[in-house]
Amino acid sequence: MARKPAVIAYDIVCDKRRRQVARCLRTWRLDGQYSLFECRLTPEEAQELFLQLVALIDPAEDALVLAWMDLSRASRPITRCARIGFQQPTLYLG
Repeated sequence: MARKPAVIAYDIVCDKRRRQVARCLRTWRLDGQYSLFECRLTPEEAQELFLQLVALIDPAEDALVLAWMDLSRASRPITRCARIGFQQPTLYLG
């Protein structure tokens, strides 16, 4: 199955949990900046990764989202008022 571009973002309160999530993403060979990671995943890989990340966070305090990027829309710079081409998030915990 083909990999599709996705964005993973998180807002984690506890430093220890934040480090664990970052470590988990690195084991998947994903790299990002601060709490935003752009990657290419199959739907099965995305589901497995999301389940691993959910096990590391506290749903009462933390937020985690995986959104598939919409390739049918042209990319453009993000500004304060820009709308970017994401589909509805398919996996969300927050």
